[in-house]
Amino acid sequence: MSHGHGHGHTGPIPVGPVAARVVVGLLTAIGVVVVIGLIALWPSRHSIEIPLPFQTSGGGAVVTEAGTVASSDFGPCGSPSVGRSFTGDPVPPPNNSYECQRSVVDIESGPNEGTRTLLEIGPGPGQPDLAAGDHIRLVRQTDASGATVYSFEDYARGWSLLAIVLVFVIVIVVVARWRGLRALLGLLVAFAVLVGFMLPALLDGQPAVPVALVGGALILYAVLYLAHGVSLRTSSALLGTLASMLLAAVLSWAAIELTNLTGLSEEQNTNVQTYIGNVSITGLLLAGFIIGSLGVLNDVTITQASSAFELAQLDPGASRRSVFSAAMRVGRDHIASTVYTLVLAYAGGALPLLLLFSVAGRSITDVLTGDAVAIEILRSAVGGIALALSVPLTTAIAVALARPPRAGASPGGAPSPIRPPRSGGGRHARR
Repeated sequence: MSHGHGHGHTGPIPVGPVAARVVVGLLTAIGVVVVIGLIALWPSRHSIEIPLPFQTSGGGAVVTEAGTVASSDFGPCGSPSVGRSFTGDPVPPPNNSYECQRSVVDIESGPNEGTRTLLEIGPGPGQPDLAAGDHIRLVRQTDASGATVYSFEDYARGWSLLAIVLVFVIVIVVVARWRGLRALLGLLVAFAVLVGFMLPALLDGQPAVPVALVGGALILYAVLYLAHGVSLRTSSALLGTLASMLLAAVLSWAAIELTNLTGLSEEQNTNVQTYIGNVSITGLLLAGFIIGSLGVLNDVTITQASSAFELAQLDPGASRRSVFSAAMRVGRDHIASTVYTLVLAYAGGALPLLLLFSVAGRSITDVLTGDAVAIEILRSAVGGIALALSVPLTTAIAVALARPPRAGASPGGAPSPIRPPRSGGGRHARR
């Protein structure tokens, strides 16, 4: 009866002290390296010239104002009032004018608030179809004579986007409660790291891969500990995710070097190379691969760590091998579902491109091996490899923390395996 106290407790699982010290020590050392990298890569304060496509005619930054379409019709165009601010009605066009869409817009912000302007938009693909009541953004700039002129920029989406984001926040907090709120705070930290460090560092000419690794590590530390709390369970998931991110970086570099991807098939990358010459397009491509893999890696690693700890708590007599095998069964299902989710997500992003290629009459081989589609294929493949390898890695770390050495032997000396439940009722089902 002396052994009865060893299996009936519901307190925390004992943790192997060596494994705990190793994991905490590694995370501390990595954190110190990340802070040193952050200091070394921190962007300078020098100003960067605005690229030509994003300048106004005067060479400054684009300034937009709010506007609401008061009326819109199709008729003769060429009015001298186009783009000018006025009160009342616009000046009529000359008799030999062409036909286009005419929209009178009320200007609702800026120095000419309370006046109107006229937009004339010719027919064609990609042109906006304005209607009375549409809320839009107007570009305000100064022409060669010094007069203020307005042009269409985009539809105003501020309030509608805010409403959708608020619904998202409310649903997350209501369903996940405090953990959901902490996850949202982690999201804000991730956005701050991206905007406050990564983008300025890239514009400053810092190497893209170290910037992506340091920024990604900062995001992971903040997101995981904020969302899931400071614990050995979270620490095991964090260490597995950091290792997988480093693996994704190595795989991405090897894949890009092997396939000679340039990234210049994408218009944004071409603009970056043309107007921001100190940024490496290949490095930017690599950084995109690394940051793009974080979300799915985080999802898988935290699930594996939680599975290992829960299984170890479910059967205190199970050996490390048994807990690892049981958690890996969960992980294999997760890999199977996440891999095609990953591939379909990238395919969805490339859908317009695939549609254009489908009517171009090119062979499927040319389409798949072309730079634009090859980028998405490699992004999926690298993410899938890192995802698959993160499962056994994180599971092994979590099991080492959740089950101390030699704690899992059964009274008879043999380990107690965790087996999946049988269906059908035991002996009678086997007859």
